[in-house]
Parts: sequence; structure tokens; C-alpha cells
Amino acid sequence: MINKVVAGADAAVADIPDGAVLMVGGFGLCGIPENCIAALLKTGVNNLTCISNNAGVDDFGIGMLLKTRQVRKMISSYVGENQEFERQLLSGELLVDLIPQGTLAERIRAGGAGIPAFFTPAGVGTEVAEGKEVRVFDGKQYLLESWLKADFSLVKAWKGDTAGNLIFKGTARNFNPMMATAGNITIAEVEELVPAGELNPNQIHTPGICVHRIFQGDNYEKRIEQRTIRLK
Repeated sequence: MINKVVAGADAAVADIPDGAVLMVGGFGLCGIPENCIAALLKTGVNNLTCISNNAGVDDFGIGMLLKTRQVRKMISSYVGENQEFERQLLSGELLVDLIPQGTLAERIRAGGAGIPAFFTPAGVGTEVAEGKEVRVFDGKQYLLESWLKADFSLVKAWKGDTAGNLIFKGTARNFNPMMATAGNITIAEVEELVPAGELNPNQIHTPGICVHRIFQGDNYEKRIEQRTIRLK
């Protein structure tokens, strides 16, 4: 069985070139590949296209890459709590494709499944439909949407083994598993790395065949995007 373990985040992202298309897993601030993002900051790679549900916040997640102007284009569904993302979008400094969240998820899933296009009702009659083919099925209009694929997919899992099998936890399971299938090279960072054969096969969410590099991360912050408290 192939051992896919690399020394760490620096080694995992070392060959990501300028202009690469990246899928970056996570939902809000949950399940984001924190170590890989920090390593990309150090490499100085630029002109990146990032496909991600959102861009974290100003000082965390993809937001840090936006601050250093390493990202040329964002393909996402949500500006979120990131003021720098909003500022660059409104000023025209950043190319942005905003996509309905369900459509974004399905386009990524289609990329991983080898399905080049599909029809969806989301966005009909809005700016989302501009320039896209529309067909009628059972009396209802649908847009033709194309798959999304990436040069590299950066994902974060709770647990993985040396063969690349991954288990995600909670909300981190939203975008990470489908992104793991849609990258030419998938890099996984995990909280716990175990020898091959230790994971229960019935609990594995992403099989190792989809993962090319894996390492155990450290110093995870696991921030909360918005904290709401109630005073008694």
C-alpha cells in the first residue's frame, strides 16, 4: 500500500505554482486547511484562483491570502464576515464569481464525478443566468452549469491514515469530501494521522485513492465566526 505521508504543510504545497487553481475546503471557519494556507503565505505564490464556499475572515483562512494579494480570483457563494473580501470585490481589485451555494456544491461534485455539465433551476431569471443556456423540463426553466475542477484541492479532515483515507467531523464534512475528488492533486491535513488499516472502513468518508499527499497538522485554532451569548 502506498504511503502518502509528507513531512508537513511546507512540503505539501511546495510545488503549487503561480496562477494555480485551488479548491480550499471548509464551511465558514470550520474544517479549513489552516496549515496549508499558512504555508502558502510563506511561499509567496500569487495569482491564485480559489474555489471555496467563502473566504474566512480578514485575519484567518483565505482572508490572509487576500490581504497579501496572493489571490487573483475567488469562486464562492458567500462573502461572509470578510471585510477585505468585500472591499476588494466592490473596488474591482479582485475577480469574483458568486454562485448559489447549492450550485457551487454540485459543480464541485460534478467535477469529481466526471460530469461536465448539468441543469439546475437555481438562478433562473437573475444575473446568475446571464450568458447561460436555458432549457425547459416539465414546464420549468433550468440553467446549464458546468463542472468545477482544480489543479490542487486543499482539504482538512479530523482523522486520516497513511494511505490517504479520511474521516471528517461535523460541519467540516460539507465541502471537504467533494473537493477531495475534484482536484488533480489532493492534499489533506488531518488532526490525527494513524497507520493504514486502523480506520474502520465503514466510517471512511473519502477513500485514499482520491488523496495524493497527507500530513498531520498542528496548532489548530478552530475559531468561531460569530459568537452569540445570552446573559442570565
